[in-house]
Amino acid sequence: MNLTREEARARADILTVTSYDINLDLTRGDTVFGSRTVVKFEATQGASTFIDAVTKDVSRVTLNGVELDPSEVSDGIRIQLPQLAAANELVIDADMFYMNTGEGLHRFVDPVDNEVYLYTQFEVPDSRRVFPVFEQPDLKATFSFTVTAPSHWDVISNSPTPVPVDAGSADDGVATSTWSFEPTGVLSSYVTALIAGPYQSVRSELTSSDGRVIPLGVFARKSLMQHLDAENVFALTRQGFAFFEEQFGTPYPFAKYDQLFVPEFNAGAMENAGAVTFVESYVFRSRVTDATVERRAITILHELAHMWFGDLVTMRWWNDLWLNESFAEFMSTLAAAEATEFKQSWTTFASLEKAWAYRQDQLPSTHPIVADINDLEDVQVNFDGITYAKGASVLKQLVAWVGQDKFMEGVREYFGKHSWKNTELVDLLSELEKASGRDLKEWSALWLETAGVNTLRPELEVDNDGVITSFAVLQSAVADYPTIRPHRLAIGCYSLDDAGKLQRIDRVELDVDGERTDVPELVGRARPDLVLLNDDDLAYAKIRLDEVSLRTATRHLKDFNDSLPRTLVWASAWDAARDGETPARNYVELILQNIGAESDSSVVLVLLRQLATTLAFYVNPVDRSAMTIAAADSLWELAQRADAGSDSQLQFIKAFAGHAQTGPHLDTIEAIFTGSEVRAGLEIDADLRWELVTSLVAGGRFAQPDIDAELERDATATGQLAAAQAKAAIPTPEAKAEAWHSIIERSDMPNAAQRSAIAGFMRVHDPAVLAPFVDKYFAAAPDVWGSRTHEIAQQIIVGLYPSRLTTQETLDKSAAFLAALDAESTSLRRLILESQDGIVRALKAQAVDR
Repeated sequence: MNLTREEARARADILTVTSYDINLDLTRGDTVFGSRTVVKFEATQGASTFIDAVTKDVSRVTLNGVELDPSEVSDGIRIQLPQLAAANELVIDADMFYMNTGEGLHRFVDPVDNEVYLYTQFEVPDSRRVFPVFEQPDLKATFSFTVTAPSHWDVISNSPTPVPVDAGSADDGVATSTWSFEPTGVLSSYVTALIAGPYQSVRSELTSSDGRVIPLGVFARKSLMQHLDAENVFALTRQGFAFFEEQFGTPYPFAKYDQLFVPEFNAGAMENAGAVTFVESYVFRSRVTDATVERRAITILHELAHMWFGDLVTMRWWNDLWLNESFAEFMSTLAAAEATEFKQSWTTFASLEKAWAYRQDQLPSTHPIVADINDLEDVQVNFDGITYAKGASVLKQLVAWVGQDKFMEGVREYFGKHSWKNTELVDLLSELEKASGRDLKEWSALWLETAGVNTLRPELEVDNDGVITSFAVLQSAVADYPTIRPHRLAIGCYSLDDAGKLQRIDRVELDVDGERTDVPELVGRARPDLVLLNDDDLAYAKIRLDEVSLRTATRHLKDFNDSLPRTLVWASAWDAARDGETPARNYVELILQNIGAESDSSVVLVLLRQLATTLAFYVNPVDRSAMTIAAADSLWELAQRADAGSDSQLQFIKAFAGHAQTGPHLDTIEAIFTGSEVRAGLEIDADLRWELVTSLVAGGRFAQPDIDAELERDATATGQLAAAQAKAAIPTPEAKAEAWHSIIERSDMPNAAQRSAIAGFMRVHDPAVLAPFVDKYFAAAPDVWGSRTHEIAQQIIVGLYPSRLTTQETLDKSAAFLAALDAESTSLRRLILESQDGIVRALKAQAVDR
């Protein structure tokens, strides 16, 4: 199933692909579909190559009119193509499998009405599960889809949906029709798409910068349409279109723009050209936090940015995946901040994306932003915090260094020169160099081609009058990744005003380079109450505070007028706790004393996640239970004090449910669930009911009959997933064994159900209940990795790793597994190493937490 970079390069050297004509028959039952593909391409005469095709059966292979024996040329993964002509026409008839893993052509049956819904997910290497294809991004071509399906379905692809024509009846008597789509522009196969089923839609349109009318569509399953807030999606789309077309200097490149919310999706979204798919949880059937609303907005803008950066101009090979994703991540946050209501999006970026980047960059698997991608397995585990968040952070710093106007000037030239083509990093950097007048070679070498995160600390001295006599920024790096880098950053000076608020009274922006950078601009000024390195979050670096500033921050964290500097202080405190520099219990106390005053929903969300992580992994195990119970008490107090109907009220209630384990805690949860405890402004809707049910199940108060009763009340796809999680959370050895069996031994669970079961299995108040599965995990891991699809295998390997058992024994068993693992299993090795590092970090933090 793998493809190496050398194989792809060799194939690209001899091929130029012109077009694919793909005919799919979706009327042949619930297991397979028919796929007939005609590929036209040029080649070096006399050369041989292969085309990728993951098939059930291949019934016909015809190359330039010559019939090839499928049993000889096809192995179910590749089809060999010998003795090519200068101009070639390849015809392949095959049967392909529907998938339930979120890869290839995914098939889902809605439990509400038994309707069938399909969608494709091709990135990285799964268009080959739907049609034979040269599966690599630099062999672009046009794609024409012809689809036969039940007549009551809608069929959506990259090109506008045509009027269907009658195709008679299928074997089961269902009326069918055929949709014949116009050819796409020149695309990489991984951004082509097909979505089919009785999807419902809301339609609108906008006018592009070149005067074209662009039809817009928002789609969802019939049973979800009542919850679809399409006008909000359209509003964000219009704002994004206007912003990106102006910034990029290039009109939207496709004929229409559809956004489709699809079931059992693995990621947040996928940038299929003109037909973007989104995870269905972005259709809000219950009240969600403001953080989730903002995350949907960022995702909408992220995928829209990809229409230019990724779809119109595409990386040559997957080593530039980072640029695809980092650019979209940076531009979506910039667009949100400058063109939408989400003006605080850079605060969210600092608390969410950068925390992800810093965590990833300190793992043993950290890698340069420009990663060495040798094959498809490499790239499939590289959708990580480096590729997305660190890359976007570094782009943000680059923009601060060269100037946003110059940066966008270079981007406009880039699109003008490379539309519909494939590029490499040097193509973008050369345009940015021309626009900015800066030499980016050294910047690229230091920032893109080395791994690791630097730490910056202030060093200052003051005289008896409190006047600064010297100020310097000290930079350090860890021994394994010793690179010292240049940083463009700001230093903020904050002091308490008469109202007790921390106000910024001064700001110095400068370039920091080397292990020590003097800052003469601050000499001679009165020392402020707090000095904040990397104010405005321009740089990518871990930050530490001096003693006076740390004391001020600890006492007055909630007194910052603005959310971003407060978030940077939160991040510094979190880093110190994770790194074992400060006791984890101090961070727990800092959160619980200050989170009630936090105004930013995304920051509250991140802090509550960090609280859960700290309690589960970093506090001294001897005190863990007592500290968790005390934290739950505090969260319930915070929920009671929160404004009625506020976002914080909802978040604190959910967090309390996640930590509740004592009899009184569970009494309170049950009272909220039954309605005997009424909190003003809090609606106990379907999703919150499931959170309360799962809390009561994990605490041993509810059991399977209670889960069944709730599922009967909410017999939807979402209800089924919640029930699967609750069932796996039953805290008995028998229930955990049953969950393990369903995930590991049965191996037929759909992707979303498996994800829910794993989450429930790992939800325990007493980690000892998971101890019997440690040896089973390591025994099963090689077979899981070798026999399941990538998405399913990664869910299991990462999700079921015994991370809650933070002991030397777990560490030793991990090391023994890695020592015995064969050298070829590089991706599996990476995932286990990353999980093992969590144990190493936890043990270090626990040793400090006294």
